[in-house]
Amino acid sequence: MTGQTMAKASADSLRELTTALLAAWGMPGAAAGETAALIVETDLSGIDSHGVSMLPFYETLREAGGWLPDAEPRLVRESPCTALLDGGHGLGHRTAMQAMRLAADKAQRIGLGAVAVRNSNHFGAAGLYARAAAERGLIGLVASTTRSPMLVPTRASVPVLGTNPLAFAAPARRNRPFVLDIATTTVAANKVKVYDLQNRDIPPGWVVDEAGRPVTSSARAMEYVFRQSEGGLTALGGSAELGSHKGYGLGMLAQILAGPLCGAAFAPLRGKDEKPNIGHFFLALDPAAFRGDDAFENELDAIVDALHATPAADPALPVLVAGDPEAQTREARLRDGIPLPDRLQAQLREICRRAGVSHRLEVAAPSAEIV
Repeated sequence: MTGQTMAKASADSLRELTTALLAAWGMPGAAAGETAALIVETDLSGIDSHGVSMLPFYETLREAGGWLPDAEPRLVRESPCTALLDGGHGLGHRTAMQAMRLAADKAQRIGLGAVAVRNSNHFGAAGLYARAAAERGLIGLVASTTRSPMLVPTRASVPVLGTNPLAFAAPARRNRPFVLDIATTTVAANKVKVYDLQNRDIPPGWVVDEAGRPVTSSARAMEYVFRQSEGGLTALGGSAELGSHKGYGLGMLAQILAGPLCGAAFAPLRGKDEKPNIGHFFLALDPAAFRGDDAFENELDAIVDALHATPAADPALPVLVAGDPEAQTREARLRDGIPLPDRLQAQLREICRRAGVSHRLEVAAPSAEIV
């Protein structure tokens, strides 16, 4: 399918635009700024499926009463190493970062912190919050439920679980943190949206129809993923056969940690008119509680160095470690700008018009063609 060129916008202008939109929708100033920063940080890391491309969905969901712009996170219960927060049905970004900070504070005091969140909403990329723990010298683990059934279980014909992401991060001394961020489906649902915005076919194995057959048209895949009736996303592993059964199990792991543990909803059992009540789980561990100072970080450095030194199949493509692609993309996008498909730019202009916000996006020259 024919590709397209994409203009690039500066991170600063995207943050300003996103902050203005959120404020126009009724989010208090400080909350709008923090949420916008997390949204754009997702785009800087190259996770275009979870950044500003979500703004059209946030607008639609807000109009339907699916999230409350003026929500304030609330501490429900707490112990020295655990806590439960209620997100008040706001967007999840700010609540999630508050939860990970609280878990990290506890871990730095007593070695371990675990914080769960209920009544939250979409929170962007799970890896942001795991990385926040690693930046404080801690190991971080994040799990989340999602709004809608999209994962087709092994041998099933209809979706039941959400994409239910998991993220893990660990600090090294010299190297970048190890940051693993995965959907427990073969690909996140919004990755299909990104391909549709770019008018590209999706790879076979991401989405199946009601008979378990691969779907490659991104437009058709959007119908299967977001209509939530028959067909949908495959579990991590790339097929609807038994090979994806472990991915399906990982989806259940995230569901258990971020669902019944904190009182969040299981999408198929939620009433049609109820708010999503998405749940999150955040764990922070201090490596120094298990070993002497710097021992963990130094050993992880040695492991990462060994992986980077592994002979590459193609000398032009060095061996990567989880977190490398995102960090490299972030450096490039801070320098050159964040690519925006034409269709997304048009959607942002319309959202700004409806919200009464000036469209102040600084767009540079088009990038190379996306094929």
